[in-house]
Amino acid sequence: MDSNKTPALFGQKHSSRDYTKAECWGKNQFNSSFPASLVAYMHSKGIKPVYICTTPSNSVVHKYLDGKELLGIDPLGEDAYYNYEAGFAPYEVYYQGDREKIDLVMLNNETKELLTGLEVKLTALPDNTTKNLPETEWGTEIVMRPPTICFLACTICANYNTIEEKEHLRSLLRKVPQINHWEEIEEVLSHYNQILASILAVSTDMCDKQRPLIIQPIWKTEGNKMRLKEDCLDVFVWSNLSIIQMCCTEDSSNISKLNRFHRTIIWLYKMLLDYVTYDMFDYKRIIRLQSYNLANDKAFALPGTKSHAFLKGDELVKPRISKYEIKNIILGGGQDLLSPERRFDAVLVNSPDIFE
Repeated sequence: MDSNKTPALFGQKHSSRDYTKAECWGKNQFNSSFPASLVAYMHSKGIKPVYICTTPSNSVVHKYLDGKELLGIDPLGEDAYYNYEAGFAPYEVYYQGDREKIDLVMLNNETKELLTGLEVKLTALPDNTTKNLPETEWGTEIVMRPPTICFLACTICANYNTIEEKEHLRSLLRKVPQINHWEEIEEVLSHYNQILASILAVSTDMCDKQRPLIIQPIWKTEGNKMRLKEDCLDVFVWSNLSIIQMCCTEDSSNISKLNRFHRTIIWLYKMLLDYVTYDMFDYKRIIRLQSYNLANDKAFALPGTKSHAFLKGDELVKPRISKYEIKNIILGGGQDLLSPERRFDAVLVNSPDIFE
């Protein structure tokens, strides 16, 4: 690497990561820091990420969200500070126990005000379930971690803070008869449809107050080959309420067995119920006791065959950022510090031509 170059990522003037150090280009760090700079780069070009959000009838729609609206601050401003893998205090008042770290916390570098907390999921297009389908039907796998469901619950609790608002939330949750043994599958299963109806009622009620929670950049390859498409990068943003809809892709009218999607809705309901009852919820206890014989390593995974319905549109077929623009985002020879441990890292290492 040229000693005169300083490795950097576009737009990040102030960050908790020092991009001159090789460890800040490792697999887990790069997968959140590169997407933040991709958002900043798109903002500089006046390109707005696709915003996946919901209507009062809980239909999913696409809108567009400016980078400043997404991050709560001008991504290129001197006062923008990118803090990675950090606690987000505005959410921590709603749950007890150990503090959960969220992928990206934006704060004002001058006032130190915490602006927003966001999860980041860098995903490959197509995934294994869609790579053999026509290009117009490609999708990405999205894996949801249990902490994301905790953050989702916190964003909802934040809309019902006063005594009157809490009572209103309680009334929305009353569609479900009292459940005495939440860890018992049979008892919960018999009331699942009322649990889901309550969550959807909450979603309808706060439709006008939904907020971004997940940044999902896509990087597109030539099918299952390790080569980037010419037009290969774009950003989708999921609102908190659209995440609920990820769990509603199947008919649940006659369910006889709980799957991970059902369990996620149950987790969310129990977190909200405990919030209106005790003012806080014990997120880890809920996850542990309501596992329903399913592993807790992830909340759920949405395969490309199902995510396609949420993502489909012009931006999925033809992403708006070219592979030749990556050299405008990864600066100062930063690509030489990448460790090709994951697919996106590897494909960049194997594409030296795009940095020429």
